[in-house]
Formats: sequence, C-alpha cells, structure tokens
Amino acid sequence: MDETASDKVDFGFREVARDDKQGLVRGVFDAVADKYDVMNDLMSGGLHRVWKARMIDALHIRPRTHLQLIDVAGGTGDIALRALARAAKLGSTLDAHIIDANAEMMRAGRARPDIKKAAQKAGRFHFTTGIAEALPLPDASADLLTIAFGIRNVTDRAAALAQAHRVLRPGGRFVCLEFSHMPSALLQKAYDAYSFTLIPPMGGLVAGERAAYQYLVESIRRFPTAEVFLEELRAAGFARAEAQTLSGGIAALHMGWRL
Repeated sequence: MDETASDKVDFGFREVARDDKQGLVRGVFDAVADKYDVMNDLMSGGLHRVWKARMIDALHIRPRTHLQLIDVAGGTGDIALRALARAAKLGSTLDAHIIDANAEMMRAGRARPDIKKAAQKAGRFHFTTGIAEALPLPDASADLLTIAFGIRNVTDRAAALAQAHRVLRPGGRFVCLEFSHMPSALLQKAYDAYSFTLIPPMGGLVAGERAAYQYLVESIRRFPTAEVFLEELRAAGFARAEAQTLSGGIAALHMGWRL
C-alpha cells in the first residue's frame, strides 16, 4: 500500500485511518511496556541480544570521542545503554537522547536499575516524548541515530527517515534493526507458523496481552523486505546504504551515512 497516497495505513493485517494508527500503536506498547524486554528474550530465544550487539558494532564508535546518540523508539533504553557501555570501553563518552512516543515505555526505561546506575554515574540519559516523523531536535545535532524494532510501527516511514537524515550531522551514522523476511519460502513458512502459533499465546500468558502480540507478529509480516527498505533509505538521502541479514533473515540491519 502506498502510504503517501492514501488516508488508510496498515495496522497489522488491518487497514485503519492514518490519523488513528499512532494512538493504536501507543495502546499496544502501553499494554506491554513492563514485560517488553522479558518478551523479547522469550520470543527470540535470546537472539535479540546477539542482533543488538551487531547493531552496536555497526555504529562504528571510535575511541576517545564524544558523541551524541539519538535512539528513536528506544523507550526502555536497551540500545542506548549498550551504546554507552561500548563507548566507555573505547574511552569515549556518549550522550544518549531517547525519543519515544510512548510514555509508558520510557517509564519502564527510567525504572531499570542498570539505567538508573548509568545515569547517576554519567548523567548521560535523556528521555523525551516525541514521534519519529517530527523529531524534537535541531538540524545536524547528532552523530548517531538508532532505531530498533520501531520503524515498522511508524505511520509514515518516509517522513521518519527524512527526519533521521535531517538531525544527523555530516558524517553521521544511521543504523536500524528490524525484523525481516527469510529468503527461503519454506523457512519463511516455518517461521510464520512459529510466530502466529506461539507468540500471541505467549504474550497472553506472560504479559496478559495476546492481542498486542498478535499485532506485533502481523506488523512484522507487513514490513517490506530488506532490499525494499534499503531503497527507502537511499530515497531519504542516505549514502553507502547497506543491509545485513541476521539469523537467516529473521532480522536485518539497515545502515547508511549522512554525507
């Protein structure tokens, strides 16, 4: 579906009014915020930790630098915390600015003991309510911009990518981690069977929110292939854009530079 030409957009397998999607997505994450990180471990069998480590590698943090990181849809602070730890190992410092449309997700992030400890030690965590399509930041204000498992939930991907390009400085790095599609139809069928059969009931049992996780697995299937999304990055102006599939295509990293 052409999101720019219609007043309807996808919400999982349903079509909803464009103006309604953000509120519906907010409702999903309001419902699962307290169990979000736990469910990530359960749904992926811990693989999300490996994927996120690869994401941090892809940031190319250099030793002895001071960097501004924007983590979009990063409410629980997981990516920002990992980036801060990597920077510290390299003798670098990093200010992490987490922007999320969902106040409940950010409340869960602020409550994490590891983030509280890191914030007290370094004072480098900032949480701001905002949406990817209208980042509350000045032009060319960030060195790094990340978004993990969030781009598929925005209403207008083209606007979100344009905003990411706008707020990055020349030489800035964009890295997006998102679920993807497997190259083998047989493997994709098996993965779909797992996703639709087990994840919503698991969400119901662990988080008390079967419907929220039904939406989440549907949204994964609606998201374009890595190759198609890579073209969207190029259209937004990102240079040297590349995609790297993870775990046989279950997820993918999408990366580019603002030159």
